Amino acid sequence: MRTQLPAALALALTAAPVCAQTPAANSAAVPGSERIKEVPSVTALDPATLKPGQILFTDHRDNPTAPENGLIPYLDWLRTRPAEAAVLAPFPGYKEPDYTVTVNGVTKPRHETLKVYVAEGRFVVPRPPEAIDLRAFANLGFVQTMDPAIKHKAITVGEVTPNKDPAAAFAKRPDRPWCEGAGACIESRYDLEGKLPLGVKLANKLEEGSAKKIAEYVSFQSELRVLGPDQGATLKALTKIDTTVTGGLEQTIFWVNQILRFGKFLAVFQPLPNDPTKTVVTTYMALAIKADVLDRKAEYARVPVLKNLLPAQVLMGNSSFNTGNSISAGLPVYARNRITTFADAIAKR
Repeated sequence: MRTQLPAALALALTAAPVCAQTPAANSAAVPGSERIKEVPSVTALDPATLKPGQILFTDHRDNPTAPENGLIPYLDWLRTRPAEAAVLAPFPGYKEPDYTVTVNGVTKPRHETLKVYVAEGRFVVPRPPEAIDLRAFANLGFVQTMDPAIKHKAITVGEVTPNKDPAAAFAKRPDRPWCEGAGACIESRYDLEGKLPLGVKLANKLEEGSAKKIAEYVSFQSELRVLGPDQGATLKALTKIDTTVTGGLEQTIFWVNQILRFGKFLAVFQPLPNDPTKTVVTTYMALAIKADVLDRKAEYARVPVLKNLLPAQVLMGNSSFNTGNSISAGLPVYARNRITTFADAIAKR
């Protein structure tokens, strides 16, 4: 079983960032229709003009109905948005994976190309940065309260797959083991919801006899850490706000059992220009998807019930399989909701 339901699984993988599934708590500060302000670039607007509770948002989509609009090839991302890629890639110098695969007893080298989705948000907290304790968010307990649909447990550095498995060597950090010195080292599991488990069962039945089956759940490993002011220069180049970076919160998904290669949620905290009694928070959600997942269409066309499960359509929220306001709604809706609920979590502390 090589390719069935990649879109459904890729959507499930996006559940890892530390943002919540709960409704926005402070949405009363602005009307619902004004809570998220869609902009071509969050860095082009003065954050001081934001209303209480309002969030600037972009995910670089200028034609939302196009199947892959908002996805960018990894190499193009490095070239055209270098400041963004430098911070949101899993680690400095990250390259698309090279590894070997064995098919019918024959081992061959394989290069894997990736496509990246990036959502960006910005909001203002009516407290100075020194009043926000980022350590309160860099722990397993905080992650566990964020989304009841995802089950989390702490793991050790020695249990991290890329740290111990030679077959996962392409995902190892070159400078240190994953989770070394992190606030939390987490293994997460998300059981597919809605119609997706039934789709997985059907796909597996169609491929009966295959050695590899798609699971009805997605598991992933990540590290959660606080970033200090020492990384301020790199982060300022990304946010384009000319005040001191007081810190950041970063969750990096470095190992996933299938479909996605990496993900990152990042929040950068800085004093609001000309008003140090307030904090401007810039957030990012980046997800790298295997390009070959998006390219497989013929296999779905021959199965009527799966015709609307084309990977790009489901990922970008343009399929009849999309539903609700969370993961199954597609990346654009999910990213908006996750950044909104993270903003609410910060506002409460």
